[in-house]
Amino acid sequence: MDVALVLHNIRSSHNAGSIFRTADATGVSRIVLVGYTPGPLDQYGTLRPDFGKVSLGAEQTVPHERAETFEAAVAKLKTDEYTVVGVELDKNAIPLFQYKPPSDAKIALVLGNEVNGLSKEELMLCDAVVEIPMKGMKESLNVSVAAGVALYGLLRNSAGEAVSL
Repeated sequence: MDVALVLHNIRSSHNAGSIFRTADATGVSRIVLVGYTPGPLDQYGTLRPDFGKVSLGAEQTVPHERAETFEAAVAKLKTDEYTVVGVELDKNAIPLFQYKPPSDAKIALVLGNEVNGLSKEELMLCDAVVEIPMKGMKESLNVSVAAGVALYGLLRNSAGEAVSL
């Protein structure tokens, strides 16, 4: 399975760097940075120290690109035949462990801002929306943790292994 990530308006370099590291570990084919999501390099072309501290060089192993808008990122991925899957709490979301993509699928997981997530308009551009089941009192995870759970869950789901919570 080919998996790409879209990071939309992620505020923290630590979160973005951590996601790059997890993307390397899970074999993500590319990351699309959208909005004000920080990339690995600052305006002078130097590795951001806070990014590099957590990415540990993954910015060199995971291809990444920038899209001007969320709409442009999604349109390009769909042109490249990706199924765009938002990760968000939503009344229409499918629990992550029930989402079963084919093993030969091209999936683009979309993660949104740490506070606001993805808007209703952005979710409407997605082909599917999945949510990570939560058992505690909190309704969300840190975005970098959510990326890891979603990536490993998606990989496991596509392999056809049973998952229960």
